Amino acid sequence: MWGQERKTTEQVNEGEDNAEVATEKPVQGTEDISAFVGKGVEFKGTISYSGTVRIDGYLDGEIHTDGILLIGEDAVLQAKITAGTVVCKGKITGDIVVKEQVKLRAPAVVNGSVKTPLLSIEDGVLFNGNLEMAQPVSQTALQSVGMITPTGVKRVNG
Repeated sequence: MWGQERKTTEQVNEGEDNAEVATEKPVQGTEDISAFVGKGVEFKGTISYSGTVRIDGYLDGEIHTDGILLIGEDAVLQAKITAGTVVCKGKITGDIVVKEQVKLRAPAVVNGSVKTPLLSIEDGVLFNGNLEMAQPVSQTALQSVGMITPTGVKRVNG
């Protein structure tokens, strides 16, 4: 459960023989989960952590992290979220502020404002709210922009 690898079963069809092959692959996004709020669990309050947390239950409150927040399909969050990365398949009502990226995967439902530099939304996601995408401006970008002056005009610094 805590960071363990899960076995997945694949069916291989060769002719008329059906054989099951077990492979040792971790389920995507579950490799280094620090904590897990399971389906049917209700939590009220503030969660602060570093690392990766997966929520599949109900949460009412706040989440603060520089790490990754994974929100499962059965999860319902009424929360103010600040995180490094958010990957959501569940329902969020509240404001989300993210430093790196937000991935909304079907059948996610988000009601609230989102502030992130990078956002991806799959078909089938419902998003109702405000979106602010601001990329920090680096000094090199400012220096490369230069001033355009018409030909024959000299700039005088005074």
